[in-house]
Amino acid sequence: MRFGEVDTRSAEGAILAHSLRGAGFVFKKGRTLSAEDIARLTSAGHKRITVAQLDPGDIHEDPAAARLAAAIAGPGFTASTPFTGRVNLFAGQAGLVVVDRDRFDRINAVDEALTVATVPHYARVAEGQMVATIKVIPFAASAASLSLTEAIAEQADRTGHHGPVIRLAPFRPHRIGLIQTWLPGMKRSILAKTVDITRARIEGLGSTLVRDRQCEHKPRTLAGELRTLVRAGLDMVLIAGASAITDRRDVLPEAVELAGGSNEHFGMPVDPGNLLLLARIGSVPVLGLPGCARSPKLNGYDWVLERLAADLPVTRKDIVGMGIGGLLTEIPTRPLPRGSIGQAERGTKPAVPAVAAIVLAAGQSRRMGAANKLTETIAGKPMVRHAVEAALSSKAAQVLVVTGYQAEAVQAALNDLPVSFVHNPAFAAGLSTSLKAGVAAAGPETDAALICLGDMPLIGPALLDRMIAAYDPLEGRAIVLASADGKRGNPVLFDRRFFDSIRTIEGDVGARHLIGDHAELVVEIDTGDTAPLTDIDTPDALAAIRQSMDDAAA
Repeated sequence: MRFGEVDTRSAEGAILAHSLRGAGFVFKKGRTLSAEDIARLTSAGHKRITVAQLDPGDIHEDPAAARLAAAIAGPGFTASTPFTGRVNLFAGQAGLVVVDRDRFDRINAVDEALTVATVPHYARVAEGQMVATIKVIPFAASAASLSLTEAIAEQADRTGHHGPVIRLAPFRPHRIGLIQTWLPGMKRSILAKTVDITRARIEGLGSTLVRDRQCEHKPRTLAGELRTLVRAGLDMVLIAGASAITDRRDVLPEAVELAGGSNEHFGMPVDPGNLLLLARIGSVPVLGLPGCARSPKLNGYDWVLERLAADLPVTRKDIVGMGIGGLLTEIPTRPLPRGSIGQAERGTKPAVPAVAAIVLAAGQSRRMGAANKLTETIAGKPMVRHAVEAALSSKAAQVLVVTGYQAEAVQAALNDLPVSFVHNPAFAAGLSTSLKAGVAAAGPETDAALICLGDMPLIGPALLDRMIAAYDPLEGRAIVLASADGKRGNPVLFDRRFFDSIRTIEGDVGARHLIGDHAELVVEIDTGDTAPLTDIDTPDALAAIRQSMDDAAA
């Protein structure tokens, strides 16, 4: 790839390296320059510009990022649409992320243009959480470097096993038993609280606490309870002792041996959690719990329990390797939930942006005559239902439908759908009132609002997902809009930083002025068709779209 300043007239087909603006236009970096772009730049006085020009053998950043993501990721992940050389991987279900460090580091060392970042090895992730990001640093990567990373990903790991560089070990349902021992004078409320905390911990991993037993803090008594639970076919047994284990010859380890089991390791370099016992009776894992297990706070026992819940083996070697990062006393147990401020203000990115799709369906359809266009049938369903079903099928976190004119009829067309209705009694005052009603109804956890129009039946979920994937205020993409052949249309996505501005709009206008005022934060998604420009306002337009959609369905 060649990078540098060139005569603007010779830059057709090159990639713009820095954003440029002129009268009536803003060209963002990464734009592939057309002949029309060159004409506008030269007329605006840009005689020389900085560009990237691909050489034979170079691969554009987006397909390069997609190839690298496909090479390293195992099953269980979903990948975002490549955008500006980035692909994000998300967990398809809850579990632990397992990374082959050797191949991972070798891939990152191939070429500075190709980078992969993940959450920590064995990190616990929720469904939908981002676990990795693949980024092509410049505007392209060499085919040779990309092929080398793919070859490394195909190799066996150090143990000789072939598998993905990054994989998800999902939590599997396990039937787990708990035994608590007691000593004279011990409060029974402590035992009850431990059961509740243990049940919540286990259920959070998708497993079930099926047995809860109590016995004296004596080796032979405890051994009998262990044999009972193992014979019951449980997948795992936990022991919460009345007194912490202080030695391999203490009550809990002795009881394991009396029950026919073996103590594999006592103690762990994690604090809190030092006094953990890893044992086994036959094929059934047995954990002697540290005292901190009676608290819901994160401790070393969680790390072991999580791996067992994901069917990952835990050995003595695994436990002694937990020391780096094992000082847990001063760290939060889990990431905090999203607050009432947006991503850019927080300076952090949530696992999946919480985007509220707001479908505006309050208008009076004045140009349609007596009919309410939103309840008119197109391709077998009311027009508004096309827009709402597209939003429901997208990755939007919630769908809000703003009603106004003939609200009961619009709601009746959607009553069987899982949406929230927001009535706008001031609908006659214009579009701004519906925008404000929709934004006000979006909860404090909402990161952005995707404004959809109820009279645009050609908008599908694939476009909405592309817009959500493009949204990233931390990278300067706080407004996302759909366009067709360079003409801006709808829908439009706004980061929550603009919600206060939207609440001040008056009259029969939308929020288009925000797009012009913040051109540097705008990204366009060109659909290649007319869907973003096709809204139905007149009887002739309704007849045309009916014919078009009926022909497509035939």
